[in-house]
Amino acid sequence: SISFVVCIPPKRSSTITMRSPAFLAAVACASPYLLPSATGFSLSHLHRRVVRVPRVSLLFAEPPQSLADAAAVVASASTLLRGRTVVVKYGGNAMTSPELFDLFCGDVATLQNLGIRVVVVHGGGPQISNMLGRTGIESKFEGGLRVSSPDVVEIAEMVLSGSVNKSIVAGICAKGGRAIGLSGKDDSLLRCTKRPGLPDLGFVGEVETVNTGLLDGLLDMGVAPVVAPIGVGTTAGPDGRPVTYNVNADTAAGRIAGELRAARVLFLTDIAGVCDGNMDLIPALSVAEVRGLIDDGTITGGMIPKVSYAVDAVKMGVDGGAFITDGRVP
Repeated sequence: SISFVVCIPPKRSSTITMRSPAFLAAVACASPYLLPSATGFSLSHLHRRVVRVPRVSLLFAEPPQSLADAAAVVASASTLLRGRTVVVKYGGNAMTSPELFDLFCGDVATLQNLGIRVVVVHGGGPQISNMLGRTGIESKFEGGLRVSSPDVVEIAEMVLSGSVNKSIVAGICAKGGRAIGLSGKDDSLLRCTKRPGLPDLGFVGEVETVNTGLLDGLLDMGVAPVVAPIGVGTTAGPDGRPVTYNVNADTAAGRIAGELRAARVLFLTDIAGVCDGNMDLIPALSVAEVRGLIDDGTITGGMIPKVSYAVDAVKMGVDGGAFITDGRVP
C-alpha cells in the first residue's frame, strides 16, 4: 500500500458526508493537501483512521469523527476540481443495494455542494434482465455486451429511461442535490450508429456524437444530468422513424467524459478493479499496456469494454485519468 497523511485543520464548523470510495478517490487524488508520509511529518498528535482504497491507505487526523467528514474536508480544500466536471458511471450492485444507493445519491449531492460539476451515466443490467425474464424475452451476452433485438431494446429503454433513471434523480434531489433525468434520445444527446463487427449484437449503438451543449447548459445551472444510455440513430430506419439503440453504459460514460474534457471519469464496478493473472489488483495502467493485457487474456469479459472506453476517454482529453473502483464497498 501507499500511505498518505491528510492534514486536517483542528476545528471545522460544518460537516458534509461522503462515504463512497469512488468519490474519495476522485477528490483525494486531486488534492494538494495529500502529503506522502515519507516526508517525516510527525504522527504523534494524529489519530489514525485507515481506510482501504485499492492499493492506497489514507490516514486521517482528528477531529473529524468519521471517514465521511475527513473526505469532505479534503474535498473542500481542493481547488483542482472545483468548477470542473466529473463523470461517474453508476451500475452493478451499487444500484441494487438500498444502502449503497442512498450513499451514492448523497455523494453526488455533496460534490455538487463543493462546486464540482457531476454527470451520472447509469446502467441497469440486473433490472433489464429481471424485466426480460418477466416478459419471457430471451437475451444473451457476447464479449460482455448484451445482444439487443428490437424487443430487448424496447425493454431496455422502458427500464433505463423510466424507473431506474427517475429513482436516481429522486434520490439525489432528496439528499439536497439538483438532478434531471435524460435519455440519450433527448435533444439528440447520444447520436449513434450500429456497432460494427462480429458478432452481430443487433441494435447496440456506437456513440458518434454527444450533445455537450445540453450537458454544459445544465451543469452551468448547477444541475447534474443523469443519463440513461439509450441512443438515437444518426439516420432513420426503413420505416422512416428514428432508430433506438441500446448503448453500453461504460461506452456512454467514456465518450461523454471525453467530449466534455472532464477532469475525471469513474467506473463503479462489482469487482475491485483490473486484476493480473494471479488475481492481484493492478493499481495503475498506461494506455499502451491495456491492449497487451486484452490480447493475452488478462482482461476479459465485461472488463474489456470498461477498460477500452476508459482508454478512449483519456485519449480524448480526460486529463485526470480514469478510475475503475469497487462500487460494492460502502
